Amino acid sequence: MADLIAQGPQEQQRWRRALPDATSGREIMLGRADSDWNVPWDPMISRRHTRIKVHLDHQIEIIQNVHARNPVFYRGRQSPQFKLTVGEHFVIGETTFTVVNRPGASELPSSENVTQHAYDYTVLRRRHFRDANSRIDMLSRLPDLITSAETDEELLVRMTNVLLQATPAATAVAVVALQDDSATDNRVRPRSDRPVQILHYDSRGFEYESAQVSARLARSAIETRESVLQVWSPHEATQSGFTTNEGVDWAFCVPLRSVACRGWAIYVTGQSSTHGRFDPRDQNATPPEALQDDLKFAELVGSMVANLRQTRRLERRQASMRQFFAPIVMDALANQDPADVLRPREAKLSVMFCDLRGFTQKSEEQSDHLLELLNQVSESLGVMTRAILDYGGVIGDFHGDAAMGFWGWPIAQSDNVVRAANAAIQIRRQLAIHSNTNNSEIGYHFQHGIGIATGNAVAGQIGTVDQVKVTAFGPVVNLASRLEGLTKQFGVQTIIDEPTAMSLQGRPDPEPSGDNGAAIVTRRLARVRPAGLIQPVNIYQLSLASETLDDADLATYQRGLEAFIEGDWTIAREAFACIAERDRPSQRILAQMARQGQSPPAGWLGVLDLEKS
Repeated sequence: MADLIAQGPQEQQRWRRALPDATSGREIMLGRADSDWNVPWDPMISRRHTRIKVHLDHQIEIIQNVHARNPVFYRGRQSPQFKLTVGEHFVIGETTFTVVNRPGASELPSSENVTQHAYDYTVLRRRHFRDANSRIDMLSRLPDLITSAETDEELLVRMTNVLLQATPAATAVAVVALQDDSATDNRVRPRSDRPVQILHYDSRGFEYESAQVSARLARSAIETRESVLQVWSPHEATQSGFTTNEGVDWAFCVPLRSVACRGWAIYVTGQSSTHGRFDPRDQNATPPEALQDDLKFAELVGSMVANLRQTRRLERRQASMRQFFAPIVMDALANQDPADVLRPREAKLSVMFCDLRGFTQKSEEQSDHLLELLNQVSESLGVMTRAILDYGGVIGDFHGDAAMGFWGWPIAQSDNVVRAANAAIQIRRQLAIHSNTNNSEIGYHFQHGIGIATGNAVAGQIGTVDQVKVTAFGPVVNLASRLEGLTKQFGVQTIIDEPTAMSLQGRPDPEPSGDNGAAIVTRRLARVRPAGLIQPVNIYQLSLASETLDDADLATYQRGLEAFIEGDWTIAREAFACIAERDRPSQRILAQMARQGQSPPAGWLGVLDLEKS
């Protein structure tokens, strides 16, 4: 693997970055600003100056942008397009770009003449710098430097740059990690056997074969979670398993203690000439003060970077959570650990399923307008999710043209049933408005059905730590889905279960959601056993008072339903027939009685066994 080093006229004007793998097909734009890799210190470099492409034969192709003002020099000549290999360089303005090899991680055995010193981070933090003023000055500039890094790659580049500048004796600095090979290897390997991955590497000079990183030292620091310093005699340098290169005689590794940087460490190696005389063969000798200061500085830099990545990770998770949680829920979670809050647990939920009807059939009929059809579905799903969030709910899963939401988790809500009911009414109202105002070329408006059930379920986050996906599961979730399916059979828009209906009936009127402040009302529809369920349930219609039957008709329906359940189908038929012309549920039960020969079957228990619609 090759790196590109950019070096400006001043020592601190530099960076080192890993060139992409040839098989990735990725090209890099090099320029002064707004490019993949920026060289902000050189005004002679255009904003987007050259493209860099790595070929399978390991040659690196440089292609000058036609709009670049100044030439690119290769081997002393202006060259708008050329290829170079490791060890070669090109020049733009006052900056030299050199291709070098990136060293790997060495697995060589350690020498007997290597002295090891381990430092707990609490001990390092109590230690005082000898050159406190200069160290504090560097640390004070570090937050602005690293927080302005927009990507992890840029963050690592800046961190290694800071460490090289602040550690005069350092020859090279790397950020390493124990490789997580679980995604590509079915074996479960102990940490001590995992390969060490070099996330970023930088060195002070332009050596084409830089000092290798010791995998043994990196593992030792990461596994013990202690900073580890290794020192050896100069003549042992080529023998040591801790850094394999002549001219270096010490190396230390500092683990980063953060969930966001799990398994990461800072690796620094260099020469001890600037640190004073020290005999590594003396096991009781104390390493030079300057070397211990460098170790402490690396520990502080690592802590700041780890905290920054942790903060960014939380910010990304917060941004992801806003897709699922209402503002009232987000406010309640603001001062809590998301991992604890999102951990799956049992809670009393009100679960809603809302489905658009006819999408599959319409997609076949309107194959020439699929994009517009998809836009309509997206807009309708947006209506559903906005209503769920407006009433303090959580967005669960999307199932094609259906959305699931729930209330009662991650914070308990004593009025979760009322919130779910009002969300259902808002969805109905907004979808009706959407249908009336949508001048669609395909001339089709979706019908919808809503099912709500209340009871205990398990809710929480599933998936990886970085992917926020929340859902609920349990019998009440399955019931809500089945109730949504029954809306089509009974010809109503919203069906709820008995616990939901009883909660609504036992409270003051929910917040008015309909036109003219109409109240939400419920009526018992039937006792049914939905497909896939064992126990029968009482189901209720949820609607606005202005949309349902008047009080006299509602009383007639209830009289017919009671007779139907008790097996007196003659009285039931008479009652339902009085209102069937204007009531779809009455039509549904009359049709059921007709299929049964106008009399209840043997062993009738008043339960309608329903097929899945």
